[in-house]
Amino acid sequence: MAWILIVIAGLLEVAWSIGMKYTDGFTRLWPSVFTGAGIVASMMLLSYAAKSLPIGTAYGVWVGIGAAGAAVVGMVALGEPASAARILFIGLLLVAIVGLKVTSGH
Repeated sequence: MAWILIVIAGLLEVAWSIGMKYTDGFTRLWPSVFTGAGIVASMMLLSYAAKSLPIGTAYGVWVGIGAAGAAVVGMVALGEPASAARILFIGLLLVAIVGLKVTSGH
C-alpha cells in the first residue's frame, strides 16, 4: 500500500509543480488554492508512506516521479524543448526510481 501512496503522491507533485506556473506568483486565487491543496495532499501521502518505507527511498521516489513527470508534462504540454539529452536524463531518473524500489527491501 505504501508504494501506491508514493506513486499517487508523486503524481500530485507533478500536478502542483505544473500548477505553480498558473498561480502567477500565488496572485490568482483558484490556481493557488488547487496548487496549495496538491502540495498538502502530496506531502501527507509521502508522510504516510514513510511510516513503512525507508525515508531515503520514499523521498527519492517521490522527488523522482515529480521531477520526471514535470519535465515530461513541460515538454508535451507546455512547449519546453524536448532534446535527446533531456529525454535521456529523464530516462535515467526513471531508472533511479526503479532502482530505489528494487533495492528498498519492501
